[in-house]
Amino acid sequence: MSKGFFITLEGGEGAGKSTQARLMNEYLLSLGREVLLTREPGGTIEAEKIRNLIVDRDGGNWSALEETLLFFTARHHHVVHKIKPALDMGQVVICDRFTDSTIAYQGYGRAVDMDVIHFMQDHVMKNFVPDLTFLFDLPVGEGLARSSRRQKYAGSTEDRFENMDVTFHERMRNGFLTLAEQNKHRFVIVDATQSIDDIQNQIQQHLKQRGF
Repeated sequence: MSKGFFITLEGGEGAGKSTQARLMNEYLLSLGREVLLTREPGGTIEAEKIRNLIVDRDGGNWSALEETLLFFTARHHHVVHKIKPALDMGQVVICDRFTDSTIAYQGYGRAVDMDVIHFMQDHVMKNFVPDLTFLFDLPVGEGLARSSRRQKYAGSTEDRFENMDVTFHERMRNGFLTLAEQNKHRFVIVDATQSIDDIQNQIQQHLKQRGF
């Protein structure tokens, strides 16, 4: 049985991660790979309940630190009960967001002490990290406009973070780019202003370079 491979997709609001995750899933299935497509926060029944608390506009009035603890609670359950078992079976796991989002959103964006986040990553998650991360980068204004159109079309109430001020989103974007610079071996920065097809072609080229 081949070793599993863990891929995450990161980026700000409206970056197109979910669309690209779905297309990547279809591509890998066409290659005959077994794939788990999942998301954060969420991925298990229990973690999806926590998702409703964090991202829904009426989920609760959480402090930045409380958000961080909730994210790691959901993540721990997700990893233990879904992600690691899939990897142990040799599957490719595609996850829409992971710990990098917590660092960017709560750390850089909401000014949670990075020592707290790193402590949780080291001691709760046992420094479990993806094998490959695609960062979908685009200007904040464009991303928020896309996200607003999508929310209205879908009638979704998962807009708690979208409704935060632009300076928060700028800090978060810069945080993602800093993470990419610090982890060049793992990150691939994707220009998310490109067409859906061009982005997917770029992703598939990187996957081929990784032996897929």
